[in-house]
Parts: sequence; structure tokens; C-alpha cells
Amino acid sequence: MQLKRLALISTLAATFVAPAFAAPETFVIDGTHTFPRFEYNHFGYSTQQSRFNKTTGTIVIDRAGKSGSVDVTIDTKSVDTGSDLFNEHIQGEDFFDSAKHPKITFKSTGLSFDGDKLASVDGNLTIKGVTKPVKLEVTSFKCMDHPIVKKEACGANAVTTIKRSDFGAGKFAPYVGDDVKLVIAVEAVKQ
Repeated sequence: MQLKRLALISTLAATFVAPAFAAPETFVIDGTHTFPRFEYNHFGYSTQQSRFNKTTGTIVIDRAGKSGSVDVTIDTKSVDTGSDLFNEHIQGEDFFDSAKHPKITFKSTGLSFDGDKLASVDGNLTIKGVTKPVKLEVTSFKCMDHPIVKKEACGANAVTTIKRSDFGAGKFAPYVGDDVKLVIAVEAVKQ
């Protein structure tokens, strides 16, 4: 009787303690399905949208523990405005200064969950050597087995707004909008 009771207690303890020890999982960003975009007002005429074509990084997530980290690097030379001439212009000293600062980075400082869903990611965004805290609001988040690569993958959409002048890229403001909306679509595959 005493052995059965001890076995039952051990089983119950393992059941309740196991989720607390869930292992973090590492996902590598899929550069063919990850395209950070930015939007800004162009002289009041229109909202211009551009994107970056080369993004790398890792996402570590412990869904049971509701924690993790995000580490992303964006190649500023991969900016795609739709015009080769403007791509070159925006890589100049007044904007990205790609010759001196070829990378934009985001490193998380914390993840927030709403139940089982990732709700936001706080972190430090570095552009042109200037680092500022930002909060990425996650508008969608999903993990499941990827039907093509046959591994688990996670995807998310996130959004935030920054002032480009805060990062030393404020030329022509306020005529060209200082507020820049960042829209990030990311997919990552489990390693």
C-alpha cells in the first residue's frame, strides 16, 4: 500500500512539474519567407512601402515557460524600394549609410504572452549604430509542422512605429514622414 501511494505521488509530482522544465526550442529564420517592410508618408502624396530582401537570425521559444529570445539581422544593402536608383539613394549617408552600417539588428529583451499566443516582443533596435528600445506588437503567431520541409516551423507578423530621426536618418523630415511603420513578416524552421 505504501509503495502504491509513493508511486502515485511520484507520478502526480512529475505531471505537474514537467511543464516547468520544458526545453526552449531554437528556430532559424527562413530568409525566403521573411521580409521586413517599412512605410512612410512621402510629401503627403502617398504612403511608400519598401522592404529588405536579406534577413537572418534565430528565435528561441519556450512555449510552456512563456519565454524566449529573438535575434535578427537585416542586410541594409538588400533594401528594395522598387527602384535601383532610389535603393542606392536610401543606402547613402543621410539614411541607412550602408557603407558604414551594413546591418540593422534587433535583439529581444523580453517576450509577452496572452495565454498561449505570443503577444509582443520588447527589444533593442539598432540602426546606423544608434540603439533604441522598441516593442513589436505581434498580430499573428502560429507554430505547426511545415508540410514541405517536414519540420516544425513558426511564423509571425509584428508591427511597430519608430521615428527615423531618432536613428540619425531624419533628412527631409517633416516633408517626408519622420514616423516609419515597420511591418515584419517572419517564418522560422526548428533546428
